[in-house]
Amino acid sequence: MSVKVTYIASNGATRSLDLKEGVSVMEAALDNGVPEIESDCGGVCTCAACHVYVDPEWLALLPPMTKAETGLLGLLETRRPNSRLSCQIKANAALDGLIVRTVDPAIDG
Repeated sequence: MSVKVTYIASNGATRSLDLKEGVSVMEAALDNGVPEIESDCGGVCTCAACHVYVDPEWLALLPPMTKAETGLLGLLETRRPNSRLSCQIKANAALDGLIVRTVDPAIDG
């Protein structure tokens, strides 16, 4: 089964991808050239380069944040209540239709 995820860039450009279950939102973005998603750490939750804003209606369906993710997001001036690291969001059937908004790396961090 594939899981549809829509990425909305800071300039409003929209791109949807079909992810395999278990693939992170970050991995799929990097593999498909989605702008504004970076990964300095390779997806092991030691940087915050893959910061996204998750549309609020999806937040309750995500796993709780780890201490590491919470700490990294706390370093960002652009953090919002719906901020998450896309490396920590794995595609699953419950997330089919997920919408994330990317953050311009020039202003993030």
